[in-house]
Amino acid sequence: MDVVRRELKMLSSVNFIKKKSLASLDWAFNSGFKYIGEFEDLLLSSGTLSNEEILSNFKKVGRVKLVVISGVFIKNHDSRVDLLIVGDKLKKKRIEDGVHKIEAEIGVELTYAIFETKDFIYRLNMYDKLVRDILDYPHEVVLQSKELSTQALKKA
Repeated sequence: MDVVRRELKMLSSVNFIKKKSLASLDWAFNSGFKYIGEFEDLLLSSGTLSNEEILSNFKKVGRVKLVVISGVFIKNHDSRVDLLIVGDKLKKKRIEDGVHKIEAEIGVELTYAIFETKDFIYRLNMYDKLVRDILDYPHEVVLQSKELSTQALKKA
């Protein structure tokens, strides 16, 4: 127990963690930590999560036709979503499990959007704000079927 107290005291002394309340024994990461940017860079650029590893989390979720990453994956904090998944017969629970697995690995909560292919194409053609915000701003296409080819996405 003394080891834990000593480590907590040390982490608290550099403002890495803080008590949730004065009366509480609970500790939390201090979002005002001086080196939060560098710490985030270390976690996200450590090479622990490749595009293939991202895709492997969504193998048995249905027929995935498009996977786009943005936000924390490309260090764009202004992005509305970190992950976009488009496909058919998608199993929401399995997608959520895959997202949670990625979150656990990178230590960041993800914002994601899931669309059936028809709905996505409709929204794309209607210039839906969410879809446009994802595709018009910095992003990386991890998986793309012929049906949702770059040419089709650019025409919309």
